[in-house]
Amino acid sequence: MLESIIIAVLVIWSAVVVFKKVFPKTSNSVFTTLSEHCENRGWNSLAKWLKPKMAAGCAGGCGCSASDNPSAKKAEVQAVKWK
Repeated sequence: MLESIIIAVLVIWSAVVVFKKVFPKTSNSVFTTLSEHCENRGWNSLAKWLKPKMAAGCAGGCGCSASDNPSAKKAEVQAVKWK
């Protein structure tokens, strides 16, 4: 019985993580709606936990950094010239 509960929790958690990674805009709207519903019911701590974090960077959910600084360029590999 306990093993089934643990496996069910892990499967649900994994599905939520994949849902957030594959569909970032849809997951943000779903979790915002759930958060607003919980806030209307008076469940403020659950609403705060469900509310999605504000995206940094390009806000496209692509994982780019928040700063617009160009990344450091790698040094070009040069051929060794023998004399």
